[in-house]
Amino acid sequence: MARKHTFRSPYEVILHPFVTEKTLFQMERENKLEFVVHLKATKRDIKWAFEKMFDSPVEKVNVKIKKDGKHAVIKLKDTVSAEEIGMRIGVF
Repeated sequence: MARKHTFRSPYEVILHPFVTEKTLFQMERENKLEFVVHLKATKRDIKWAFEKMFDSPVEKVNVKIKKDGKHAVIKLKDTVSAEEIGMRIGVF
């Protein structure tokens, strides 16, 4: 059985935002943000880290592996604006 990886800090899980035209479109229209995350982070780890860092509820986390690392697309609940969080982290 595989050993569960535990992270002490949310900053170990979420490395940095990933910003392209497509992700800006998702942020505005679909209330989603995309981040590059630790390769061993699970969806549960990513949700915990995001909620801890930004104090915002997460509806869903999708993960994809790309050449430049593991990416997490985080869909926020309707009570929170992805644009507002994007402005806090300096996406705009």
